Order: sequence, then structure tokens, then C-alpha cells
Amino acid sequence: MPDLIGQTIGKYRVVARLGQGGMAEVYKAYQPGLDRYVAVKVLHSHLAGDPDFIGRFEREARAVANLRHPNIVQVFDFDSQEQMYYMAMEFVNGPTLKVELQTRVEQGKLFTLEETARIMAALCSAIDYAHTRGMVHRDLKPANFILTQDGQILILDFGIAKIVGATQFTVTGMMSGTPAYMSPEQGQGERGDARSDIYSLGVVLYEMITGKVPFDADTPFAVIMKHINASLPSPRSINPNIPEVVERVILKALSKNPDERYQTGAEFAAALREAVGLSPYDSLAKNPVIPIATIPKVEELKPSDPSFMQAALPQGGRTAVDLKSDTATILSIPKSANKWFAIGG
Repeated sequence: MPDLIGQTIGKYRVVARLGQGGMAEVYKAYQPGLDRYVAVKVLHSHLAGDPDFIGRFEREARAVANLRHPNIVQVFDFDSQEQMYYMAMEFVNGPTLKVELQTRVEQGKLFTLEETARIMAALCSAIDYAHTRGMVHRDLKPANFILTQDGQILILDFGIAKIVGATQFTVTGMMSGTPAYMSPEQGQGERGDARSDIYSLGVVLYEMITGKVPFDADTPFAVIMKHINASLPSPRSINPNIPEVVERVILKALSKNPDERYQTGAEFAAALREAVGLSPYDSLAKNPVIPIATIPKVEELKPSDPSFMQAALPQGGRTAVDLKSDTATILSIPKSANKWFAIGG
């Protein structure tokens, strides 16, 4: 792909290259008409030349652009210019939840139960909103959650997993997602539904209060098989300070059978809120989900840091881009398994 810095793509003047993922290169661009900076994802040329892929991408981009929720990163625009297809979206100042989790684990300071309940309430509110509009994320994980300077959390990349899972690489037995957070049904090659997102959020909840994901192994395939077949390690065996009632919430969210999980985000969030002992009148999703002081300011992050999010919108607007969230690595599984897996990174 040619260097686009200094060029104008549609309504956006490219000012810097931020990085690339499996589907696109990501740029910082300025939109003069609205006096704001945006993140612009430009599809790789080999994908831009695939009419079927472009058709799917356009449909998903339109659907995602219609999502308007305070905890979902907004897509502004999708268009093409001289066979170059691009998507413009907002930025969010702040690190990913993945980076915040890693920092807390290193410091030995895990999220409190109240912080965890607030974060989960916001995420559950966002996925319920998307689910009622026919959008299932299918790749919920800490790397796809951005923490803002005002203590909120936002979800990135709705629609990306569906697009990746429907590319020309997809054949019988393939799936999209991230093994550590993947539901058993996704691991078996099924598309999954809203309850698959509930399972993934259950894994995130498990990690937030124990400091580790429930299943780990030497290969992605082995992790997937554990999600399908292995008994869930008790959260209390890792962190004895977890109340039994909270553990029961986690176990239900991580049921192997989708019918035995919480069926909606609201149900999940309410159960966790009650288990933690918070008032049902406490509007968790609207309040800051974590203390602002715990979120490093963008200017304090080095550009080489994987959590670095280019600052923009000095007026206080949100800015966000996860440079690695749209990657897809193709894994070859031994022929005896008779499967191929597309794993989102």
C-alpha cells in the first residue's frame, strides 16, 4: 500500500500512520468540515480486490455505523476512493482493558468487586443494545475494550469478527474469535449468538477478579478444546477472597450450554450487582466505571507502548483505535482433527 500521509481520502486528510492489522492499515486523519481528528482504517489491497469481501464489509459497516451507545466506539463513515476502501471512526484517549489488567496483575492490585461490577454493567448494556439490533460481537476480550480519561469503557470492532469469519478463507469447520475468550459453541465451528458474547464477558469477569483466564495451554487449539470439554477451574481456588455468591455468577455465565447461561446482558449485570451488594438503583453503566487516577494519560504513554492511543480531539472528545484488534491468523490443525480455525487476534 502506498504511503498515504499528506493525502486526502474522501473527507479526511491523513496526518500520520498509526499501524496495521490483518485487515487494514490505520491512520490518524483530520476532518476539516467538522474540525476533528478520526481514525481511518484502509483495507489491504488484496481484500479490496475481493468483491464478495467488500460487499460484506459494506453491509457490516453500515450496520455498525447505526449503533449509537455511550459504550460503543462509533463508526462515522465507510466509502471508497480509486479502489481504496476505508472506514472512519472515533478515537478514544486511553489504554485497553488488557493493558490495565496486566498493570494491575503486576502490581498485585486486582479490580475491586465494585469496579468490576461497574465495568461489566457498562459492557452488558452495550452488548444488549447491539444484540437487540441484530449485532453480535463474537470477539469480546480486554484488548477490544478501551478505557477513557473520564473513567468510562468502550467496545471496539463490532462486526469485525463476522467479516473475518466470512472471508474467502472460511471453510467448513472454521471460526473467528480469540481462543482464550471463545465460547464452546464457537470452538465447535458454530456461528454463536448473543449468549456467546455472554460467555466471553464471563471470561473477562473471571480474569478481572482472579488475574488470569480460566483456560491456558501451549496451543490455541488446546485452549479451544478446554473451553469445550474441561471443567472450569474454581475462581475461589485462585482468589479465595471472592465471595461464593460472586463465584456462582461467574459459573453461570461460563456454562458450557448456552441455554444455562444468562440470556441477556441485563440479566448478567443484575446478578453480579446483587452478588456484589450494590443497590439496584445505582446506575452503574452511567457512572465512571473505575477511578480516573488508574488510567494513564495518553501523554504519559510512549508511542512504542502497545496501549498507546494517539491523542486527538483536544476539546475533550473521545478517540480510539486498537491497531491489532482486526487481525486474523490462520491456524493449521492436524488433519486428524479435520478442522481449520481462523483465530482473531
